[in-house]
Amino acid sequence: MNVPFLDLKAQYKTIKDEIHAAINDVIENTAFAGGPFVAKFEQEFAKFCNCKHAIGVGNGTDALWMSLVALGIGAGDEVITTPNTFIATAEAISLAGATPVFVDVEEKTHNVNPSLIEAAITKKTKAIIPVHLFGQMADMEPILTISNKYGLYVVEDACQAHGAEYKGKKAGSMGTTGCFSFYPGKNLGAYGEGGAVVTNDDALASKMKMFRDHGQAKKYYHDIIGWNARLDGIQGAILNVKLKYLPAWNDARRKHAQDYTTGLSAVKDVIVPREADYARHVYHIYAIRVQDRDKLMAYLGEKGISCGIHYPVPVHLQTAYSFLRKGEGSFPVAEKCASQYISLPMFAELTNEQVAYVVEQIKGYYA
Repeated sequence: MNVPFLDLKAQYKTIKDEIHAAINDVIENTAFAGGPFVAKFEQEFAKFCNCKHAIGVGNGTDALWMSLVALGIGAGDEVITTPNTFIATAEAISLAGATPVFVDVEEKTHNVNPSLIEAAITKKTKAIIPVHLFGQMADMEPILTISNKYGLYVVEDACQAHGAEYKGKKAGSMGTTGCFSFYPGKNLGAYGEGGAVVTNDDALASKMKMFRDHGQAKKYYHDIIGWNARLDGIQGAILNVKLKYLPAWNDARRKHAQDYTTGLSAVKDVIVPREADYARHVYHIYAIRVQDRDKLMAYLGEKGISCGIHYPVPVHLQTAYSFLRKGEGSFPVAEKCASQYISLPMFAELTNEQVAYVVEQIKGYYA
């Protein structure tokens, strides 16, 4: 049996007619850059996230970067985040002109450890970016308590957490802004690049709408120095088709995760991901942890099972961030997790038979 890590075509086949109709509608209306199809998606996505505003942008990195720039964060400032993330989180901080300050993660959730944040705050700290890694929200209440105490912004990196919840509150709705990526493999994925910022701040939303369109609120009248970060009309239309299916797709991911966890919990060599008491995990990634990752991946590959690693090198150990001088041992929990992750096949259209086969093969390897 072959089990792909991700099968975008399987999802496409279930909504093919709607997708084609949506694309044709954009073409017939020649509304390619921004426009009514993006505006419609923004309205629906804001409602989905329980926020007042959603601003469609070019990608998730734009969403993070724009949030920081709009908040006035730049040279000489520091932003606290986690090294256990895709590099885009840190890149956005750097491109805004600020410096990322890393804090280690909780071993249970793989998200930033709130108990370590306060010690990392200095007079230069302006914001915290909690990353909702793999589809599970960080522990937001203590993070917000700290941010309120020190007057810091909270920018949620929800790029892997479309529809995830914290005590019933949607990802993106708890911070100053929430940032999403619609990269094709995400729980809500475009057919190309795309992203969004959600916020309840009217002034901030207006500023980001200008920033994404060269700083103009009115054509050819530029109030601020902006950038070209518009969401394409075709992507807006595609995302609007897919958004209504997202809750069911997330439910399917949760069912697959439950089956993986049930099947693998008794395997002593495997550490399965855990859903925190406060969380509703949406399992963008289902990452187990094992000691002999390379051998297990090779074995599963021979059995027709494709896996991934998210992420093998923490950001502080990347060459790009060597200037921070945070060597091995600086963040031991993040480093240990990164050396042990294997991401198992995870997408809504997986069959029960495919999940059972993956479990069977992992059990067989350790037996």
